[in-house]
Amino acid sequence: MKKRLVALALAAMTAFSMAACGSSTSGSSSDTASGEQAASSDTASSDSSASGRTLDEIKKDGKIIMVTNAEFEPFEYKDGDDIVGIDVDIANAIADELGVKLEIQDIAFASCIPALQAGKADFIAAGMSITEERKKNVDFTDNYFNASQAIIVPVDSDIAGRADLAGKTVGVQTGTTGDSYCTNEDGSSDVQVGEVKRYEKAVDAAQDVIAGRIDAEVIDNFVADKLVEKNPDKIKKLDEALTEEQYAMALPKGSELTDKFNEILKDLQDSGKLDEIESKYLSAE
Repeated sequence: MKKRLVALALAAMTAFSMAACGSSTSGSSSDTASGEQAASSDTASSDSSASGRTLDEIKKDGKIIMVTNAEFEPFEYKDGDDIVGIDVDIANAIADELGVKLEIQDIAFASCIPALQAGKADFIAAGMSITEERKKNVDFTDNYFNASQAIIVPVDSDIAGRADLAGKTVGVQTGTTGDSYCTNEDGSSDVQVGEVKRYEKAVDAAQDVIAGRIDAEVIDNFVADKLVEKNPDKIKKLDEALTEEQYAMALPKGSELTDKFNEILKDLQDSGKLDEIESKYLSAE
Protein backbone atom coordinates (compact mmCIF):
# COMPACT_ATOMS: atom_id res chain seq x y z
CA MET A 1 0.00 0.00 0.00
CA LYS A 2 1.24 3.46 -0.78
CA LYS A 3 1.63 5.89 2.13
CA ARG A 4 -1.03 8.58 2.51
CA LEU A 5 0.73 11.80 1.57
CA VAL A 6 -2.32 13.72 0.56
CA ALA A 7 -5.27 12.13 2.34
CA LEU A 8 -8.11 13.22 0.12
CA ALA A 9 -6.25 12.54 -3.12
CA LEU A 10 -5.09 9.12 -2.07
CA ALA A 11 -8.52 8.16 -0.74
CA ALA A 12 -10.02 9.02 -4.10
CA MET A 13 -7.32 7.12 -5.97
CA THR A 14 -7.70 4.08 -3.71
CA ALA A 15 -11.47 4.09 -4.10
CA PHE A 16 -11.10 4.31 -7.88
CA SER A 17 -8.59 1.45 -7.93
CA MET A 18 -10.77 -0.81 -5.78
CA ALA A 19 -13.84 -0.08 -7.86
CA ALA A 20 -11.96 -0.98 -11.03
CA CYS A 21 -10.83 -4.32 -9.59
CA GLY A 22 -14.27 -5.08 -8.29
CA SER A 23 -15.92 -4.49 -11.63
CA SER A 24 -13.44 -6.58 -13.61
CA THR A 25 -14.92 -9.86 -14.86
CA SER A 26 -13.52 -12.76 -16.81
CA GLY A 27 -14.76 -13.12 -20.35
CA SER A 28 -14.99 -16.93 -20.02
CA SER A 29 -15.64 -19.34 -17.19
CA SER A 30 -13.25 -21.77 -18.85
CA ASP A 31 -10.48 -20.18 -16.77
CA THR A 32 -9.72 -23.10 -14.44
CA ALA A 33 -7.73 -20.99 -11.99
CA SER A 34 -10.68 -18.74 -11.23
CA GLY A 35 -12.86 -21.79 -10.71
CA GLU A 36 -10.36 -23.31 -8.29
CA GLN A 37 -10.25 -20.08 -6.32
CA ALA A 38 -14.03 -20.14 -6.08
CA ALA A 39 -13.85 -23.76 -4.94
CA SER A 40 -12.11 -22.65 -1.75
CA SER A 41 -15.52 -21.56 -0.44
CA ASP A 42 -18.28 -24.11 0.15
CA THR A 43 -21.01 -21.49 0.39
CA ALA A 44 -22.93 -19.93 -2.46
CA SER A 45 -23.05 -16.20 -3.02
CA SER A 46 -25.68 -14.46 -0.90
CA ASP A 47 -26.42 -11.69 -3.40
CA SER A 48 -29.62 -11.42 -5.45
CA SER A 49 -28.06 -13.26 -8.40
CA ALA A 50 -27.43 -16.43 -6.35
CA SER A 51 -30.46 -18.12 -7.90
CA GLY A 52 -29.12 -17.52 -11.40
CA ARG A 53 -30.59 -15.81 -14.44
CA THR A 54 -34.31 -15.89 -15.03
CA LEU A 55 -35.87 -17.49 -18.10
CA ASP A 56 -36.81 -14.02 -19.39
CA GLU A 57 -33.18 -12.87 -19.06
CA ILE A 58 -31.93 -15.96 -20.90
CA LYS A 59 -34.46 -15.50 -23.72
CA LYS A 60 -33.54 -11.83 -24.02
CA ASP A 61 -29.87 -12.79 -24.28
CA GLY A 62 -30.71 -15.47 -26.84
CA LYS A 63 -28.48 -18.14 -25.31
CA ILE A 64 -28.20 -20.44 -22.31
CA ILE A 65 -24.76 -21.29 -20.90
CA MET A 66 -23.84 -24.84 -19.94
CA VAL A 67 -20.65 -25.64 -18.05
CA THR A 68 -19.12 -29.11 -18.32
CA ASN A 69 -15.90 -31.12 -18.31
CA ALA A 70 -15.48 -32.67 -21.76
CA GLU A 71 -13.44 -35.63 -20.53
CA PHE A 72 -16.35 -37.99 -19.93
CA GLU A 73 -17.20 -40.06 -23.00
CA PRO A 74 -19.96 -40.78 -23.98
CA PHE A 75 -21.68 -38.01 -21.98
CA GLU A 76 -19.43 -35.12 -23.00
CA TYR A 77 -16.21 -35.37 -24.96
CA LYS A 78 -14.34 -33.71 -27.79
CA ASP A 79 -14.77 -34.75 -31.41
CA GLY A 80 -12.26 -32.53 -33.17
CA ASP A 81 -13.11 -28.97 -32.18
CA ASP A 82 -16.66 -29.88 -31.15
CA ILE A 83 -17.96 -31.02 -27.77
CA VAL A 84 -20.47 -33.84 -28.25
CA GLY A 85 -22.21 -36.54 -26.21
CA ILE A 86 -25.39 -37.52 -24.42
CA ASP A 87 -25.48 -34.48 -22.14
CA VAL A 88 -24.80 -32.17 -25.08
CA ASP A 89 -27.69 -33.59 -27.12
CA ILE A 90 -30.04 -33.33 -24.13
CA ALA A 91 -28.89 -29.77 -23.45
CA ASN A 92 -29.42 -28.83 -27.10
CA ALA A 93 -32.95 -30.25 -26.94
CA ILE A 94 -33.63 -28.12 -23.85
CA ALA A 95 -32.21 -25.02 -25.51
CA ASP A 96 -34.36 -25.64 -28.61
CA GLU A 97 -37.45 -25.94 -26.43
CA LEU A 98 -36.58 -22.64 -24.74
CA GLY A 99 -35.98 -21.00 -28.10
CA VAL A 100 -32.35 -20.08 -27.43
CA LYS A 101 -28.89 -21.20 -28.48
CA LEU A 102 -26.67 -23.41 -26.32
CA GLU A 103 -23.21 -22.17 -25.34
CA ILE A 104 -20.86 -24.75 -23.82
CA GLN A 105 -17.92 -23.87 -21.58
CA ASP A 106 -15.39 -26.61 -20.84
CA ILE A 107 -13.59 -26.43 -17.47
CA ALA A 108 -12.21 -28.74 -14.76
CA PHE A 109 -14.93 -30.91 -13.21
CA ALA A 110 -14.16 -29.68 -9.69
CA SER A 111 -14.72 -26.10 -10.86
CA CYS A 112 -18.21 -26.65 -12.30
CA ILE A 113 -20.22 -25.97 -9.14
CA PRO A 114 -18.12 -22.91 -8.14
CA ALA A 115 -18.56 -21.53 -11.69
CA LEU A 116 -22.32 -22.01 -11.42
CA GLN A 117 -22.41 -20.29 -8.03
CA ALA A 118 -20.35 -17.42 -9.41
CA GLY A 119 -22.94 -16.80 -12.13
CA LYS A 120 -20.65 -17.87 -14.97
CA ALA A 121 -23.11 -20.49 -16.24
CA ASP A 122 -26.83 -21.23 -16.14
CA PHE A 123 -26.55 -24.96 -15.53
CA ILE A 124 -24.18 -27.92 -15.29
CA ALA A 125 -24.43 -31.02 -17.49
CA ALA A 126 -21.39 -33.16 -16.80
CA GLY A 127 -22.47 -36.68 -15.93
CA MET A 128 -22.91 -35.29 -12.42
CA SER A 129 -24.18 -37.66 -9.75
CA ILE A 130 -26.76 -36.54 -7.21
CA THR A 131 -25.24 -36.41 -3.72
CA GLU A 132 -26.39 -34.90 -0.44
CA GLU A 133 -23.23 -32.80 -0.25
CA ARG A 134 -23.81 -31.28 -3.69
CA LYS A 135 -27.45 -30.59 -2.84
CA LYS A 136 -26.21 -28.05 -0.30
CA ASN A 137 -24.86 -25.91 -3.15
CA VAL A 138 -27.03 -26.65 -6.20
CA ASP A 139 -30.53 -27.74 -7.16
CA PHE A 140 -30.69 -30.94 -9.20
CA THR A 141 -33.17 -31.79 -11.92
CA ASP A 142 -34.89 -35.16 -11.90
CA ASN A 143 -32.37 -37.87 -12.68
CA TYR A 144 -32.09 -39.06 -16.27
CA PHE A 145 -29.51 -41.85 -16.05
CA ASN A 146 -28.49 -44.60 -13.61
CA ALA A 147 -24.73 -45.08 -13.36
CA SER A 148 -21.97 -46.54 -11.20
CA GLN A 149 -18.37 -46.04 -10.14
CA ALA A 150 -16.08 -48.70 -11.61
CA ILE A 151 -12.64 -49.96 -10.59
CA ILE A 152 -9.79 -50.19 -13.12
CA VAL A 153 -6.67 -52.25 -12.36
CA PRO A 154 -3.71 -53.68 -14.32
CA VAL A 155 -4.61 -56.86 -16.22
CA ASP A 156 -2.35 -58.94 -13.94
CA SER A 157 -3.52 -57.30 -10.69
CA ASP A 158 -4.52 -59.42 -7.68
CA ILE A 159 -7.26 -56.86 -6.87
CA ALA A 160 -10.52 -58.71 -7.53
CA GLY A 161 -13.11 -56.49 -5.81
CA ARG A 162 -13.80 -53.41 -3.74
CA ALA A 163 -12.59 -55.03 -0.51
CA ASP A 164 -9.14 -55.53 -2.05
CA LEU A 165 -8.66 -51.75 -2.32
CA ALA A 166 -7.81 -51.67 1.39
CA GLY A 167 -4.29 -50.36 1.81
CA LYS A 168 -3.87 -49.67 -1.92
CA THR A 169 -3.02 -46.42 -3.73
CA VAL A 170 -6.08 -45.42 -5.74
CA GLY A 171 -6.38 -42.70 -8.37
CA VAL A 172 -9.54 -40.59 -8.70
CA GLN A 173 -10.68 -37.59 -10.73
CA THR A 174 -10.84 -34.53 -8.49
CA GLY A 175 -14.32 -33.61 -7.34
CA THR A 176 -16.06 -36.82 -8.47
CA THR A 177 -18.12 -39.16 -6.32
CA GLY A 178 -15.24 -41.63 -6.65
CA ASP A 179 -13.03 -39.00 -5.03
CA SER A 180 -15.50 -38.50 -2.16
CA TYR A 181 -16.01 -42.23 -1.65
CA CYS A 182 -12.31 -43.11 -1.58
CA THR A 183 -11.25 -40.06 0.45
CA ASN A 184 -14.05 -40.87 2.92
CA GLU A 185 -13.80 -37.62 4.87
CA ASP A 186 -17.30 -38.10 6.33
CA GLY A 187 -16.64 -41.70 7.35
CA SER A 188 -19.57 -43.09 5.33
CA SER A 189 -17.53 -45.28 2.98
CA ASP A 190 -17.07 -48.97 3.73
CA VAL A 191 -13.82 -49.10 1.73
CA GLN A 192 -10.61 -47.92 3.37
CA VAL A 193 -7.97 -47.29 0.70
CA GLY A 194 -4.37 -46.74 1.67
CA GLU A 195 -3.78 -43.53 -0.29
CA VAL A 196 -5.86 -41.40 -2.65
CA LYS A 197 -4.15 -39.67 -5.55
CA ARG A 198 -6.18 -36.98 -7.35
CA TYR A 199 -6.08 -36.16 -11.06
CA GLU A 200 -7.75 -33.51 -13.21
CA LYS A 201 -8.26 -36.06 -16.00
CA ALA A 202 -9.29 -39.72 -15.74
CA VAL A 203 -6.93 -40.66 -18.56
CA ASP A 204 -3.93 -39.43 -16.53
CA ALA A 205 -4.88 -41.73 -13.65
CA ALA A 206 -5.26 -44.62 -16.11
CA GLN A 207 -1.76 -43.96 -17.42
CA ASP A 208 -0.41 -44.19 -13.89
CA VAL A 209 -2.24 -47.51 -13.40
CA ILE A 210 -0.60 -48.79 -16.60
CA ALA A 211 2.81 -47.51 -15.47
CA GLY A 212 2.45 -49.12 -12.04
CA ARG A 213 2.57 -45.84 -10.16
CA ILE A 214 -0.83 -46.51 -8.55
CA ASP A 215 -2.69 -49.75 -7.87
CA ALA A 216 -6.15 -48.86 -9.20
CA GLU A 217 -8.41 -46.11 -10.48
CA VAL A 218 -12.01 -45.42 -9.47
CA ILE A 219 -14.01 -43.64 -12.17
CA ASP A 220 -17.48 -43.55 -13.71
CA ASN A 221 -18.41 -46.77 -15.48
CA PHE A 222 -18.62 -45.42 -19.02
CA VAL A 223 -15.29 -43.64 -18.80
CA ALA A 224 -13.83 -46.89 -17.46
CA ASP A 225 -15.18 -48.79 -20.46
CA LYS A 226 -13.58 -46.34 -22.89
CA LEU A 227 -10.22 -46.40 -21.09
CA VAL A 228 -10.14 -50.21 -21.10
CA GLU A 229 -11.29 -50.30 -24.73
CA LYS A 230 -8.23 -48.23 -25.68
CA ASN A 231 -5.82 -50.26 -23.51
CA PRO A 232 -7.24 -53.84 -23.44
CA ASP A 233 -3.88 -55.53 -22.96
CA LYS A 234 -2.86 -53.29 -20.06
CA ILE A 235 -5.89 -52.58 -17.86
CA LYS A 236 -9.23 -54.17 -17.02
CA LYS A 237 -12.47 -53.18 -15.30
CA LEU A 238 -13.58 -55.26 -12.34
CA ASP A 239 -17.03 -56.85 -12.45
CA GLU A 240 -17.95 -55.45 -9.04
CA ALA A 241 -18.97 -51.77 -9.05
CA LEU A 242 -17.89 -49.52 -6.21
CA THR A 243 -21.14 -47.49 -6.03
CA GLU A 244 -24.50 -47.08 -7.74
CA GLU A 245 -25.68 -43.53 -8.48
CA GLN A 246 -27.87 -41.28 -10.64
CA TYR A 247 -26.99 -38.46 -13.03
CA ALA A 248 -28.86 -35.15 -13.18
CA MET A 249 -28.30 -31.59 -14.35
CA ALA A 250 -27.49 -28.97 -11.73
CA LEU A 251 -28.80 -25.42 -11.46
CA PRO A 252 -28.28 -22.58 -8.97
CA LYS A 253 -30.10 -22.92 -5.64
CA GLY A 254 -33.62 -21.55 -6.00
CA SER A 255 -33.43 -21.28 -9.80
CA GLU A 256 -36.77 -20.90 -11.55
CA LEU A 257 -35.33 -22.99 -14.39
CA THR A 258 -35.37 -26.26 -12.43
CA ASP A 259 -39.08 -26.89 -12.91
CA LYS A 260 -38.83 -25.97 -16.59
CA PHE A 261 -35.91 -28.36 -17.10
CA ASN A 262 -37.85 -31.14 -15.38
CA GLU A 263 -40.84 -30.48 -17.61
CA ILE A 264 -38.69 -30.72 -20.75
CA LEU A 265 -36.83 -33.81 -19.49
CA LYS A 266 -40.17 -35.53 -18.87
CA ASP A 267 -41.33 -34.66 -22.39
CA LEU A 268 -38.08 -36.06 -23.80
CA GLN A 269 -38.58 -39.25 -21.83
CA ASP A 270 -42.27 -39.65 -22.71
CA SER A 271 -41.63 -39.04 -26.41
CA GLY A 272 -38.81 -41.55 -26.55
CA LYS A 273 -36.31 -38.85 -27.51
CA LEU A 274 -34.22 -39.45 -24.38
CA ASP A 275 -33.84 -43.15 -25.20
CA GLU A 276 -32.98 -42.22 -28.76
CA ILE A 277 -30.21 -39.89 -27.59
CA GLU A 278 -28.75 -42.46 -25.20
CA SER A 279 -28.92 -45.25 -27.77
CA LYS A 280 -27.05 -43.08 -30.27
CA TYR A 281 -24.00 -43.09 -28.02
CA LEU A 282 -24.40 -46.33 -26.07
CA SER A 283 -25.28 -48.72 -28.90
CA ALA A 284 -21.64 -49.71 -29.27
CA GLU A 285 -21.15 -50.25 -25.55
